Amino acid sequence: MNKKLFALVDCNNFYASCERLFRPELKEKPIVVLSNNDGCIVARSNEAKALGISMGAPYFKSKELIRRHNVQVFSSNYSLYGDLSHRVMSVLQDMEPEVEIYSIDEAFISLPASNHQDLTDYAKSLKARVEQWVGIPVSVGIAPTKTLAKLAGRVAKKNGKYGGVFALTDHDELDALLSSIDVGDVWGIGRRSAEKLHRQGILNVFQLKNANDNWLRKNLTVTGLRTAMELRGTSCIPLDSAQPNKKAIISSRSFGQPISSLADLKEAIATHVSIAAKKLRDQRSAAHSIHVFIYTNRFKEDAPQYSGNMTIPLPQASSYTPTMIKHAMQGLERVYKPGYKYNKAGVMLTELVPQDRVQRNLFAQENRESLPLMETVDRINQAWGRNTIRFAVEGLKQSWQMKQSHKSPAYTTSWAEIPVVKASL
Repeated sequence: MNKKLFALVDCNNFYASCERLFRPELKEKPIVVLSNNDGCIVARSNEAKALGISMGAPYFKSKELIRRHNVQVFSSNYSLYGDLSHRVMSVLQDMEPEVEIYSIDEAFISLPASNHQDLTDYAKSLKARVEQWVGIPVSVGIAPTKTLAKLAGRVAKKNGKYGGVFALTDHDELDALLSSIDVGDVWGIGRRSAEKLHRQGILNVFQLKNANDNWLRKNLTVTGLRTAMELRGTSCIPLDSAQPNKKAIISSRSFGQPISSLADLKEAIATHVSIAAKKLRDQRSAAHSIHVFIYTNRFKEDAPQYSGNMTIPLPQASSYTPTMIKHAMQGLERVYKPGYKYNKAGVMLTELVPQDRVQRNLFAQENRESLPLMETVDRINQAWGRNTIRFAVEGLKQSWQMKQSHKSPAYTTSWAEIPVVKASL
């Protein structure tokens, strides 16, 4: 049996690339994407990075630099990013049978061992197909383990001489390469672990690779030892093509402006329940309880502060949105206090169980037709756009929604915003 290798396919500057896809005039122009409520910078094009715009920097602090260099600013457009991510992953799954979707912009794939040139040529063809069929540029890193593949992907992305594809297999100067990478940049090494390693004099990846096993096990537990083994070329982290179900599901968001009325809070909580319940059904689960929370803005020290939260048990595990909204409203009414300006609200679904293992309750009002009904609603919303069908309690205007002053159209998920192409002779 041929030994398998891992390839990490990583979308380059993903959010910025999504925005540029439908705006070709922005090619090679600096772009930044903002977080919820246009608060912080969460994505930058290479041109924006070159200007010194920092990741995570508050938008208001960077406005002068952005204005001076005519940087294009976009609010986060999650429907666009999610759809384009799905298209990228679909192309990869068409080309390879073993694909692990690691994040919205990364995927691991399993490749048969081959000579260096064959691997590189194949990775280039994979990269070209994604870019041709979806329009999103990607980098590919190839190595014997997933940890090394992450490092290879990093090299492929940052070093232009490799053309976006880099294979660690048979690399002539592997130890020199590992010596040039800080230990804190290794997948699986967090900030605290990096600090421990630095205090021990382990500063780069090559030193971590050759660190003492007993010290690693004692100070970084078996996870740290596993990382070192991966750096040595021993695969310890298998490909996981099936995404594990979440043990809890959260939906929450800060408001575009503070709200104080119970009616507005009910709209927000009902909306978050609908979002969370859809995610619950997507993974074929049901929840035994729902946690409701509302907060004021803790950063405004001169304003009255309050946080209310409550966990409400459900009569039986459910993914039926009306049942969950009903109980969430009861919880909200109990924790709500008038006279405060609330900045954030949300729900968390807990005690999740598989949908087909729900223990029925003789006295619960929910019936067996509830799930097919919600699946029908989900299919309609999937086909015709989110919120084609929604519950009245969610409201229509939703004046509390987050600020998105620079949001681009939902080019691929909304008929009303589909791009129009004009041709002339």
